[in-house]
Amino acid sequence: MDLLERKKYIEELKREYFAAIENQTPTEIKGQPIFDLSNKNEFTLKLTKELVEKWKLDEWLNNYRHEAQHSTGGIRGPQNVLYYWDTRFPINQLGVALATIAKVLVLQENNPGKKLHKIASGEVRYNTDQYIELISRLEAALEVTVHQPKGIHLTTIWMTSFLIFMNDYDGGEYVSSSHAISSKTATKDLEDQGSQFLPEMSMAFVDKIGEILTQAKKPEGYIIKIAAQADSRIVKDFDGFKLYADYLRRSVATESALEFIDKAARSGYRLMFDTVGGCMYENMKPLFKELALPDIFDWHNMAEDPFFHGVGKARRLNKLSGREEFFDLSCDVSLPEVARTMNYDFYCKDKPLGYTLLITDPDGDRLIVGQIEPKSAIPFFEEIGVDYILLDNEKVLSIYHPAFTFLLLMDFHMQQLKRAGLWKNHSRFIVSTTPSPRSWDEWAKNNDIRVVSTPVGIKEIATVMKKTEKQIKQNQKVDVVVEDIWGNKVALGREPRVVFGGEESGGMIIGPEDMVKSLGGREALAMREKSAGEAIVIATALGAYLHSEHKFISEHLRQIFEENNINYRCYFRADITYYNESEPDPIKMKQAKAEGEIKRDKIDTFYLGLALSRRENNITIEQTRDILQQAMPELSFVDLEDVLFVGDASYLAFKNMFVEIRRSGTDAKLRGYVNGLDSMKCKHYLDVLVHYSGNLPELYKQLIPDSYRANLYTVQDKIYKTYLYNGL
Repeated sequence: MDLLERKKYIEELKREYFAAIENQTPTEIKGQPIFDLSNKNEFTLKLTKELVEKWKLDEWLNNYRHEAQHSTGGIRGPQNVLYYWDTRFPINQLGVALATIAKVLVLQENNPGKKLHKIASGEVRYNTDQYIELISRLEAALEVTVHQPKGIHLTTIWMTSFLIFMNDYDGGEYVSSSHAISSKTATKDLEDQGSQFLPEMSMAFVDKIGEILTQAKKPEGYIIKIAAQADSRIVKDFDGFKLYADYLRRSVATESALEFIDKAARSGYRLMFDTVGGCMYENMKPLFKELALPDIFDWHNMAEDPFFHGVGKARRLNKLSGREEFFDLSCDVSLPEVARTMNYDFYCKDKPLGYTLLITDPDGDRLIVGQIEPKSAIPFFEEIGVDYILLDNEKVLSIYHPAFTFLLLMDFHMQQLKRAGLWKNHSRFIVSTTPSPRSWDEWAKNNDIRVVSTPVGIKEIATVMKKTEKQIKQNQKVDVVVEDIWGNKVALGREPRVVFGGEESGGMIIGPEDMVKSLGGREALAMREKSAGEAIVIATALGAYLHSEHKFISEHLRQIFEENNINYRCYFRADITYYNESEPDPIKMKQAKAEGEIKRDKIDTFYLGLALSRRENNITIEQTRDILQQAMPELSFVDLEDVLFVGDASYLAFKNMFVEIRRSGTDAKLRGYVNGLDSMKCKHYLDVLVHYSGNLPELYKQLIPDSYRANLYTVQDKIYKTYLYNGL
């Protein structure tokens, strides 16, 4: 559709979206907010037993506790975007207030007498400004100095994390929900190194909320104090761009990388930078200025917009209701159904071959890369699993999954270090999550790079960094050895450096040559949060190199495959959501989500039972094959080598392929991943395995009793935590 048609379509969807929320919100909720932030003066709220019961806070806390136990990136959930104090939703004004107070109280107990400093910031989600103000005024009332960005309205997750570490702050709250749908939000909780909370940190403040509610039910109640808007402890004092640019110059923004960009710019090199309405435009412009990058970007969707300019928004048939409804598919452009809502066939139709797209998510931690390539590349795309959109009879727009582009970026970084004569100064390693492609491992092996595998989540990658740093600090003269999620002891060498840390979902970090030092002298191998700010710089440099070589991404990817003896070339992912996340009625949504979670867990526990039984040698691999063959006779399991538990998922290892089945711990979603040699086989096996009903064959029931299956998630949690804290 053309621009006028798209604008009209998005406006219609937006009106439909807001009208549904308005209609489903009771009149009594639409009145006064719980905390009236228009009151600029200091004020208090007395939380009483009557209010706890009125707002069903005990029920809310039980659900919040469940989210905290399983979340991989902040305790996220839907909110009422028009009336954000609506306590029927998981994320609401009062819930955020209770969590904020509890986090400060835990910090004060753990650091008696210390003057605490935290950051409060966020991205473009609905009500972000109000949440930041509420968090800041609550913390100031508890005598915490709260730092907010200056000069810009909103900031990125990576800058927030970076400045917590560099300034030796005590943590921070970042209002975000990454690439989730528009109605979702969260406070991403960051500890004193800028890393996301580990499970026990989250549970400590959740338990503290329980204590607050217990106190509220007593006759004296619980007094919540809100500081004045102009409280001197709330300061807008950071941007961090110069400091972050200096950090990048020691990692991805090398002299040669910047030279590639300058040279390519002089010969017409240009890229589209699509921020999907997130906060990256206002944050990357000053960073590019600090790095003295030429003006080579065509900015797209750069205005901040919590509706993301319609990205991921569509009408879809709801199989449960039988009606066509508004659906928010998220703003995760690695999903083909999302990419097809972005009207790229219009925006890119007149762009030349080789024109590259860099696409980030709202909080700036994920990167997706696309390029206009010749139609002749389609067989290669279909062979390995690259999504593409036809533009005309000669051109297609390729949308590369990070499984492919991150391989190119880590290889390019290695080549940069070799070119600068730095590569041999340290032993090298990468950290990647288990659903990430084995092509990364093959590349690493070919280049004498160690690999540490973790469960999903950037905090898992940051934890590996911390374990490594601890050993370096203890003794620089001995090899660092860390245990991965497979149970392998991985020898990283003396004073190793991080070539790459990342996950298939689009987040990555690269460590500098010299360890990062905070103002107080703390050292780190790399920052604690994934950063599209960092990824954009190296991706732009790689694009400039390919521009100068007159090569398409597909050609360079094929070359990397060949040069590094990579066999696991095709990669596919399946995402199943068992309900409409955009349902405006929280009661219906809660019910649909609960029903979806039952379906999700039935499938997940089918595989988890096999994986944990294999781990404990309760069943043989032959018996495992027989069970799966009974369940799915349309597949062959002759070449199944094992079913493994990987901390948060089940991993089916075949001779030349793996399939991982992983449930979302906080939503009614199931994800499947496949990587291997044969694209047809990979797609077929993924489709069958991820859509299996979860029904138990007779042999399964005989070999894995009900009593064992009843405790699967308890066993999973114990194994995961043993791995996580070992060596930390």
